[in-house]
Amino acid sequence: PGGPLGAPCRFAHYFVICGIDNETGLEPDALAGENFDQSPLKRTFKSKVLAHYPENIECNPFDQDAVNMLCMPKGLSFRTQRDSRTPQFHSFLITREDGSRTYGFVHTFYEEVTSPQICSAMQTLLQMHQAEHNASAHNCPSMDSLASSLDEVESPSSTSSSQGGRRSCGCSGEGYDSVRDTLYVSKAMCLITPMPFMHACKHFLSQVHRAVISHQPPPLPLESYIYNILYEVPLPPPGRSLKFHGVYEPILCQRPGVGELPLADFPLSEAFQLLGVENLVQIFTCVLLEMQILLYSQDYQRLMVVAEGITTLLFPFQWQHVYVPILPASLLHFLDAPVPYLMGLQSKEGTDRSKLELPQEANLCFVDIDSHCIELPEDFPQFPNKTEFIQELSEVLLSFGLSPEGGSASPEPAVSSQTSMLVKELKSTSLSELVDDRKNGNLGGEALDVLELLQVNPTLERLQALAKRTGVKVARLEALAAGQKAVGEEGVGGRSPAEEEELRNAKLNVQLREVFAARFATMFADYESFVIQNSPDLESWLTNREQMHNFDKASFLSDQPEPYLPFLSHFIETQMFATFIDNKIMSQWEEKEPLLRVFDGRIEKARLYNVRAPSLRSSVYQKCTFLKESAQAIEQRLRKIDHTAIHPHLLDMKIGQGKYQHGFFPKLQADVLASGPTNNKWSNRTCSTQRRVDRHRQQNDHLVLDNDLKEKYMQEARNLGKNLRQPKLSDLSPAVIAQTNWKFVEGLLKECKMKTKRMLVEKMGREAVELGHGEANITGLEENTLIASLCDLLERIWSHGLQVKQGKSALWSHLLHYQTREEKNEQLLESPVSNGQEKRKPESSVGLPALRVSVIQDMRHIQSMGEIKTDVGRARAWIRLSLEKKLLSQHLKQLLSNQALTKKLYKRYAFLRCEEEKEQFLFHLLSLNAVDYFCFTSVFTTIMIPYRAVIIPIKKLSNAMTTSNPWLCVSGELGDSGILQITKNILEMTFDCQNLGKLTTVQLGHDNSGLLAKWLVDCVMVRNEITGHMYKFPCGRWLGKGVDDGSLERVLIGEFVVPCNDDDGGRGSKTPPLQRSPSQIRRISITSLTGRGNKPTTVQIQESIGEAVNSIIKHFHKPEKERGSLTVLLCGEGGLVWALEQFFHHGFRSARIFQKNVFVWDFYERTVAFMENADQIGDLQETPEPLGLNCESFCRYVNAINNMPRNIGKDGKFQLLVCLGARDRLLPQWLPLLTECPIITRMYEENALLRDKLTVSSLIAVLETLHDFPITLESSLTKSVEL
Repeated sequence: PGGPLGAPCRFAHYFVICGIDNETGLEPDALAGENFDQSPLKRTFKSKVLAHYPENIECNPFDQDAVNMLCMPKGLSFRTQRDSRTPQFHSFLITREDGSRTYGFVHTFYEEVTSPQICSAMQTLLQMHQAEHNASAHNCPSMDSLASSLDEVESPSSTSSSQGGRRSCGCSGEGYDSVRDTLYVSKAMCLITPMPFMHACKHFLSQVHRAVISHQPPPLPLESYIYNILYEVPLPPPGRSLKFHGVYEPILCQRPGVGELPLADFPLSEAFQLLGVENLVQIFTCVLLEMQILLYSQDYQRLMVVAEGITTLLFPFQWQHVYVPILPASLLHFLDAPVPYLMGLQSKEGTDRSKLELPQEANLCFVDIDSHCIELPEDFPQFPNKTEFIQELSEVLLSFGLSPEGGSASPEPAVSSQTSMLVKELKSTSLSELVDDRKNGNLGGEALDVLELLQVNPTLERLQALAKRTGVKVARLEALAAGQKAVGEEGVGGRSPAEEEELRNAKLNVQLREVFAARFATMFADYESFVIQNSPDLESWLTNREQMHNFDKASFLSDQPEPYLPFLSHFIETQMFATFIDNKIMSQWEEKEPLLRVFDGRIEKARLYNVRAPSLRSSVYQKCTFLKESAQAIEQRLRKIDHTAIHPHLLDMKIGQGKYQHGFFPKLQADVLASGPTNNKWSNRTCSTQRRVDRHRQQNDHLVLDNDLKEKYMQEARNLGKNLRQPKLSDLSPAVIAQTNWKFVEGLLKECKMKTKRMLVEKMGREAVELGHGEANITGLEENTLIASLCDLLERIWSHGLQVKQGKSALWSHLLHYQTREEKNEQLLESPVSNGQEKRKPESSVGLPALRVSVIQDMRHIQSMGEIKTDVGRARAWIRLSLEKKLLSQHLKQLLSNQALTKKLYKRYAFLRCEEEKEQFLFHLLSLNAVDYFCFTSVFTTIMIPYRAVIIPIKKLSNAMTTSNPWLCVSGELGDSGILQITKNILEMTFDCQNLGKLTTVQLGHDNSGLLAKWLVDCVMVRNEITGHMYKFPCGRWLGKGVDDGSLERVLIGEFVVPCNDDDGGRGSKTPPLQRSPSQIRRISITSLTGRGNKPTTVQIQESIGEAVNSIIKHFHKPEKERGSLTVLLCGEGGLVWALEQFFHHGFRSARIFQKNVFVWDFYERTVAFMENADQIGDLQETPEPLGLNCESFCRYVNAINNMPRNIGKDGKFQLLVCLGARDRLLPQWLPLLTECPIITRMYEENALLRDKLTVSSLIAVLETLHDFPITLESSLTKSVEL
């Protein structure tokens, strides 16, 4: 296309004019959704693209509808001479199918309407409008009330003459009379460019506008300037600056070099001033975590500045989802897109935020730019080192004289340059005339007055104090205070104040961005070590992209400082992180994606400077070191211009056309502007390198791959929302909307499939890994992240196509509607169990009646939890509870089975009304029943929970009746219930207590009263009545004096009972219970088994001790939050106590002298007696010192256990001694004492393991490996031992 300066190298691609088409006249803009109660002057009418030059460019085809919609998002607006008609500037961007972007810069001004037809049409509309008003007034009882109500409706909009002007039917100064009044209509000039050189385009357009309204015609016809910028001004090469000429003044622009942060010309200072540092960092975090972000402001440019500002700060990552900084009114239905998005919505004058109906808010970050406030999603993790980060950003802002809290923005966001904070502060005082030159505080002569004023201004004093505290210089204040005159009009070295301002802005921009980039460079300094590269070539990588793990998440997280984890574990699950890693892997075969190249360069550089071992992870904050040099690079480019473009010149135009007419934009000669020159001084420059760089710049999402196959796979591999990146602005027919929604539905289903699969794989851990599913071992943190993202997905599904909603959570709102209906039905039926809906679970175990399965019941549990204050929180808690109960799929199926309700709440295209997808979705959720989650119990640790306990005696062997009074104490990972008395012979009780977490032990005992004080107990069952989790505490022994080991109380170790549900057919396979050896039949007592030929062999005994010790060591190698119960490993089935018990029973002579059993504890007691005796006689004097100490400690421990007030029986005492010995690291020291003691020969056979020196010394070595770990014992074990 036109001329040797190929389109990709040109500075601008199109020049466009939009406005009113005199032929078609006034067409109301129905899509913009304006109401007809408004005065016609305030309604919106359709605008048209009146002209654009050139006709078309191949690499960037002209999209007429999109450009028209974004140049004038509100359509045409009319004004009369009474209204303010300040020109406005805004920008927009269009994202193309392949993800590349084009930018538009728009200058909107008002032009007098000359067409008599349009003037009279407007007058007719106004007369009709007034007639309607009068008609409605006649039906009103009193005219006065109407007049006042009308005044409220039609409040004077920026009309100066509202009081003085005549009133036409209560419409204050709103009338229009074609004879007396002049009518103006908006018109827009727009430049469309491949790169966002915002300042340069703004200057160019405002100079063109100046030429239109000035009293003298411009030096050359306007065509010359437009032709120049379209065809003769090139893009500056990377790392260079360029000067070209506007109508009156030269314009500068510069482009970052290859190793620098990419071009971003939108003023970040403005974004920080609009929102304040704290808010901006919070929004930034929401964007990083791919939530839904909705920006809200009256001013399009503000929407654009904040959106572009935040997305440039993401470097080296890129936003991967829907990105529409200015959402035209006609696309409002896009707000119910169930995908992450970053959109900007223009607020109508005078409308309140509360009036805004948003389909989904559970995961929404709502940014009200004009009132400087943000609404954040609930409980999202904070950015690492947030406080120090905010402090560093504040220092950068302060050094430029800006307040970190953000200032009240200047009242008219018109075509003004970014006023600095000081000017805003001054503006708030009465010195407006002083500042109206908007030279940003370059106040020249009045410096002294200003200084006096500054001294008395409290905000500024605060600013100065803050500056002094942080040691940052506020440049301009210092200069003024030193009595120097601030820079005058000429500026520095003949540069205009505007140029100075621009340089200052560019330096501030780059420094703020460097601080952000430095955070990522430290956080991901070692990311390369965790990238998994296992494909031989690009082809095979692309084909297997879906199945492969490309980043070792678990290892990466384990290497990070603890405080970073909540944020990082979420962030590495995002699409932007996945894409970043994909780009890294692809850089083996392709040219590196530009952002990645810069980032990797940064990390390399940091490594050279800072030689810290990557293993030494610390969360110490490291400040950015690049600030100075990055600012200098820009300054050098702008101070010394590298290239100057051809001057605008006269073109070969037809004489007499396009006559200059003051105040009107001329009709340009299309034929001169249709194509570029055939030869100019840029023609020799080959554009290929340039074009390549540009393409890279723009294809900022993925590299251009050649063959279709790659393209196809890439599209597949890329995210769901990609094809929805940018809604097609041109075609808004119902069919297209349906098509878009269909894509959403498919995307949601795919996402659900991926998430459930990931949750299963992670949870099943090692078994899955052996089956080849990728990474192992899920950490609690990661599990939480996955569950949170599942909650988030469900909220998005429930808010897709929603019509009626209460509160912020779409899912909870649906549940509430369901609850109301069900409760009504219950009252109608007058029966507590509504038919069929609340199926009972089959009797799942002896002794406990089954819990009802009921959606409503689970909702009531959540509603009664005072800790949860919001709907979103309730919905999340309900999902967690259902997941823990393995009822999520079933509950949701139940909820959706009420089709009348679903129809009432959802539009036809909603996900929940697509039958087949809904079924598949429920099926994916069903697969989660295959694993055990404790995601409710482990999160809501402070709530009160009803528990139910049942004691099950062995009926055959004992009188199930007992005369004594039983008691019980239940302990869990989070605490214990205290001692609970149980009513005699009922053996069942319900008690409320604060969440105990996973249950670990039960102490069971009785007071030995009455005649029948012996009791043979099979087990105790305890159930959490909210989650339905059941634990079994096997006992299988007697409690009573003179029977078994004489124990009146026992500590029983719990095991989680995996429920066996028959109600749902195939509810997915179960994982085998974790950490438990195949359960043996609980011994009645090891002692009584010894006579029965099923003794374990010596090898088995040694193996079981080794396994028990191994389990304890593994326990301590897990992250603290996921360790589970140590008690089980010590005292449970196959635990240390059990293994040592087998060891001590080997070759033990438990011959029944007079039918009385002998226990290992008896051996201990006799050993102690012997030692104490020997001590008195003095036999032990000769023993070496440590042995004597060991004797002393052994005796002390055994006596302390014997002197306890508790009646725990001999086996219970043995258990306690082993636990205390393991805790205090004494077991290896006690063993030699027992082997040396002469008592051993009386009580053990010759071949006993305890009498074998070698075995004992290897056992000592095994037990010593536990010394590295801090073993802590549950209070239920050690209660009342005096040591």
